[in-house]
Amino acid sequence: MTAAWTSITGRTPAVGSVVRTGVLVFGAIVVVAPLIWAALSSFKTPAELAAQPPTLFPRHPTFDNYTTGLAAFDFPRYLANSVIVTAAATALTLLVNSMAAYALAKYNFRGRDLLFLITLSTIMIPLQVILLPVYQVVSSLGMTNSLLGLIIPPAATPTGVFLLRQYMLTLPDETIEAARIDGAGEFTIFWRIVLPLCRPALAVLAIFSVIWRWNDFLWPLIVAQDESKQTLPVAIARFSGQQAIPFDQILAVSVVSIAPVIVIFLILQRQIISGLVRGAIR
Repeated sequence: MTAAWTSITGRTPAVGSVVRTGVLVFGAIVVVAPLIWAALSSFKTPAELAAQPPTLFPRHPTFDNYTTGLAAFDFPRYLANSVIVTAAATALTLLVNSMAAYALAKYNFRGRDLLFLITLSTIMIPLQVILLPVYQVVSSLGMTNSLLGLIIPPAATPTGVFLLRQYMLTLPDETIEAARIDGAGEFTIFWRIVLPLCRPALAVLAIFSVIWRWNDFLWPLIVAQDESKQTLPVAIARFSGQQAIPFDQILAVSVVSIAPVIVIFLILQRQIISGLVRGAIR
């Protein structure tokens, strides 16, 4: 690695730089390797999946796993449920968290810091502790076995409030005051000035929310007991719970289910990096 870097740049890299690069490359391989293996294995036959020793590349690639797996259960319905829940929950999360973050960052009122600390402390509460009371509230409102029961409860997240608040603290107060002097209302300032300036942070929260909602399993499993309201993770788990587990088809369906998240991340990666860096600097 050192010789290759020297031949390209004409400079000898420092030992620390080589070590950091090596650690980062190793970490990237560890993270990406299971995804690559799953994608390649989704084109293998059942016999090749069970072969010992295992192979990385399929000897006889086939698309039968995708056609059979997608036709084995009502995949379009579960995909539509996941898309609706993820899109609606993400939009609601961005709206609710940005409004709360704006109030905690730019409004001076008594108990503001204490309220923020209480909000932030809820991150330490395990999800299993609040599942029962949240389910009771959802059940009392008649939202069980409905997409609304999957969308509304997780809308407000302390992580999102913290991320957006820290970013909004970097926005100059003079800009907001100038808009107020010009006669702009609070909603106009929030919608036309603050939110456009927070695009990097909103992109970060959006991708986080997409990952959370798209991969969420426990809450949809509890709320959506009707199969017609289930999302992809629950449907795939039910599909893999059969007596004879079709690993080849499960791999194919899993690859299809994770593809949208990867595409969204690739589209928003520049805004994500910008939002994380600016928030960390603050």
